Amino acid sequence: MTSPRIAGSLLIVFCAGFGQSAFAKDVDTSTAISMSSKPSTRKPPAKYNRLIHEKSPYLLQHAHNPIWWYSWGDEALAAAKRENKPIFLSIGYSTCYWCHFMEKDSFEKEDVAAVLNEHFISIKVDREERPDVDNIYMTALVSMTGSGGWPMSMFLTPEGQPFFGASTIQHDRFIGILGQIAAVWKNESAKIRESGERVTSALRQYLNPAGGRVSVSDAPSAASPASARRDIGEEALISFYNTAESQFDKTYGGFGGGNKFPRPHVFMALLRYHRRAGDPQALKIVAETLKAMARGGIHDVLVGGFHRYSVDGKWEVPHFEKMLYDNAGLIVAYLEAYQVTRDPEFARIARKTMDWVLAEMTHPAGGFYSAQDAGDFGEEGDYYAWRYDEAQQILTPEEFEHVRKFFRLTPEGNFDHNRNVIHVPADVSFPGPAADTLYAAAHGKLLAIRAKRERPRLDDKVLVDWNGLMIAAMARGYQVLGDEKYLRAAQRAAGFIRKNVTKKDGRLHRRWREGEASNRAVVNDYAFLIHGLIELYQSDFDPRWFEWAIQLQELQDKDFWDEQNGGYFFDDAKDATLLSRSKEYDDMAMPSGNSIAALNLLRLADFTYDDKYKKRADDVIRSAAGQVARSPFAYAQTLVALDYALDRSKEIAIAGKLDDARTRKIVRALRSKFLPNKVVAVSDGRKPAATLILLDGKTPTRGDPTAYVCEEGVCQLPTTDAATVLKQAETHVPIKK
Repeated sequence: MTSPRIAGSLLIVFCAGFGQSAFAKDVDTSTAISMSSKPSTRKPPAKYNRLIHEKSPYLLQHAHNPIWWYSWGDEALAAAKRENKPIFLSIGYSTCYWCHFMEKDSFEKEDVAAVLNEHFISIKVDREERPDVDNIYMTALVSMTGSGGWPMSMFLTPEGQPFFGASTIQHDRFIGILGQIAAVWKNESAKIRESGERVTSALRQYLNPAGGRVSVSDAPSAASPASARRDIGEEALISFYNTAESQFDKTYGGFGGGNKFPRPHVFMALLRYHRRAGDPQALKIVAETLKAMARGGIHDVLVGGFHRYSVDGKWEVPHFEKMLYDNAGLIVAYLEAYQVTRDPEFARIARKTMDWVLAEMTHPAGGFYSAQDAGDFGEEGDYYAWRYDEAQQILTPEEFEHVRKFFRLTPEGNFDHNRNVIHVPADVSFPGPAADTLYAAAHGKLLAIRAKRERPRLDDKVLVDWNGLMIAAMARGYQVLGDEKYLRAAQRAAGFIRKNVTKKDGRLHRRWREGEASNRAVVNDYAFLIHGLIELYQSDFDPRWFEWAIQLQELQDKDFWDEQNGGYFFDDAKDATLLSRSKEYDDMAMPSGNSIAALNLLRLADFTYDDKYKKRADDVIRSAAGQVARSPFAYAQTLVALDYALDRSKEIAIAGKLDDARTRKIVRALRSKFLPNKVVAVSDGRKPAATLILLDGKTPTRGDPTAYVCEEGVCQLPTTDAATVLKQAETHVPIKK
């Protein structure tokens, strides 16, 4: 994780033997730990702590630690103040590999527990349940040290103010740090509090600067919202492409070397740049990277789904956890690449990924689960990797030789302990199982053996924001591929969220698990769900999805909007335990709530012809413009919204019933091409949403289904011909470098 340092730098507690140089060593300890070392086999004690009452799989993993853990909240902070003890804050998540290491190395140990229980108030946080807490303290950690990661180990004053932090810390060093902090707190707590106050002051200024909007110096044309958006957007799109092109790995695809992460919103922004600039290199970057990923070990070739990232530059060996949000974004990226190229390989990978989600990541009632584990420390990849002789014993000689060539299996392997992570070299033609009987037989046998292995742990909590992304992905899967099972999956997931995770006043909880909805929703929950509902409406044209999106947008505006500086805050300001409100604009592993919200607002404006949405979208873009102009590659999803705003976006109304083959032909035509900057509404004879003004006055021509392609409310001649509709919708504004 990277982030700019807080202006003025954060102060680290200064005391004998415990300064910044020692701190720097501690931050980097995770890199010195042998990946092959075995965890302790000592069983955790039979007793349990307060976490036994939680629903989070991550917190429950620590419920039997000998540490007297609290979850984050008033009770923990009150205890710290009452007992005048510093807080040890540990933040992680259930599928975090190094979190498993630190639990076995430290949190299950009685000597660590003895020090923590006597001298500290210890708090455990699931960063996926409480991204608001994680965001604040990860910003502090990165600003202190220049880097960050999970598990995050932070030390706070009883008031929650950070004064020292690191990520993974090995047992012996951790014991030493605990002893030093306890001693300094006993003798010089006033100095620590003073340091914590300075840290917190700088942190608040960084997280929520007084002047968040772009200034004239940031924006060449800041005189009006539209001109600022246009000038910065055009410049940022070109700069974004130039950065992508310069960092592109021409040998293996992706960007840079070493660890490689999937960045689906980068691919989406590049496809939009290619569409309007006509630069073939932009498409080449996307196509070659997506194909390299699909063939690499980062992709689970046997059943589908993508792992978190690759630990090498070739995409061969992954970090094995699978996250719902990564796969949601990649589904859309592969679908869009298919629309642009019509290469069936991209459609196959998108379908395979969605099928994996339906098979392994879907609650029986419809919600989508969060993640699959990478494995315990020292056991990562056990479920996925294969020894050469093991495959040889499972398969017939003919099958083995066939698969050996496909997957380039070797006795020495490409992973720990002479094991092979299955991947498909670029020079091998790789058919699907149905196209090759030998492969199909071997594939079935390998899956049967893998099914007998211990499965990765499933984090079965349902998060609203991640579900919103997957609802959008499944809806797009139906639009592009025409398979109704993906539409049904999106519908059921949306229905699940509405029934189980929505409050009586229409507001959202953040998390559902085992019948309990809990935790305050953050802006991502609203923005990502609205995004999913907009895609779902454009799939089945049921007005209830659109009406719900409008209701949620009103609540998002009410609870998260910054009236002074524009943009959306991350939290709703109703949790007094948080040090500061913050805003997120950068699009890293996931897109930011602000970038998704900007695109939502632009689309809602085109559906409703209500200028308040367009104005608010422009305010979001303006509030991010300075950051985007300085580092556009880090704001790819924001650039997707900018592309929509800068292009001749189309409002398309179809007057006709969906059970009419002629209506469906028009809809299919619009879905056959990559036309990202449009909205589509169909009257279908049902009572439309009151705010769906796009459909007003649009009627069939002599009873025939009729399409109206409009721009900013001005429509071209209505047509009943699908080819003509497509031609009208394809016009766009070119980007000139």
